[in-house]
Amino acid sequence: MAAFTHRKSVSSDLTDGSGLMPELKTALSEILCEPQVTIFAVKPVGGGCISNATQVTTNSRELLLKWNVSCPTDLFEREADGLRTLAHANEEIVIPKVFGARPPRDRCPALIVMEYLHTNDRITENDHNTLLGRGLATIHRATAQSFGFESTTYCGATTQDNRWSNDWVEFFTKQRIIHLLKLIEIRRCPTAPWRHSLNLFVDKLPKLLTHNPQPSLIHGDLWSGNILKSENGPALIDPACAYTDREMEMGIATLFGGLPSRFWDAYQEAWALPYGWKERNSVYQIYHILNHYYLFGGHYEAEALRIAKSFL
Repeated sequence: MAAFTHRKSVSSDLTDGSGLMPELKTALSEILCEPQVTIFAVKPVGGGCISNATQVTTNSRELLLKWNVSCPTDLFEREADGLRTLAHANEEIVIPKVFGARPPRDRCPALIVMEYLHTNDRITENDHNTLLGRGLATIHRATAQSFGFESTTYCGATTQDNRWSNDWVEFFTKQRIIHLLKLIEIRRCPTAPWRHSLNLFVDKLPKLLTHNPQPSLIHGDLWSGNILKSENGPALIDPACAYTDREMEMGIATLFGGLPSRFWDAYQEAWALPYGWKERNSVYQIYHILNHYYLFGGHYEAEALRIAKSFL
């Protein structure tokens, strides 16, 4: 789920025709530790559905400034954690450098400042997807002793319960699916038959997930909108990181149009997925379907029910 867009109704009090408003200028100077930041250009960046983003050209560099006036207060600090973890785990996929992130302060909203990545459309699709597949396998080889993460992360604007656990089935059941069902119950008030079917699906999870995975670092929201063709190769943005079964990454990677076949070939060549992953794939897809139902409502309710019933 991409996490930025330009919405005039939200950002009109923070930008004007000449550039950034004083609150954002001050925050930018503090994060960069540059008292005198000269801003040459400000250009809105589109895409996504949650936050606002602007390309800022200063006297020293080009930046992406992203902010939100109504998000969880630590949203961007946790995004920064994820980006830095991904960058540390690999040298093959480009991860934008984070200069700083902070919660709302005074009249300034929560924000993150990172390097602006220029795109390169000259690279062929095959080359891009080959490098992406190989690089993702490298990221997945980064491991932890348990499932979880050092902090709460967000998939879109939805909290992910990342408390450490040694039991993958218990982690996925309680800290992913049941966690979302509790949020859905409050916001969407689903019908009793829908709740019953999802609860039956939850009960089935120990029998559906018997492959004993190791904790692998995943991006967590790997759809096409969070993948860029940068000047230096494929790049990832807007992570929802955790150490999980790496197959969970493929749950989102196979939704919303999926990723090209060359990506899958390159990933499998670098580190083949274990036997039975395709059969387990929709088990992991349902996490993202439920998250979209929680965030947006609509047809995702029926889609989650369809997947759940397919296992009953």
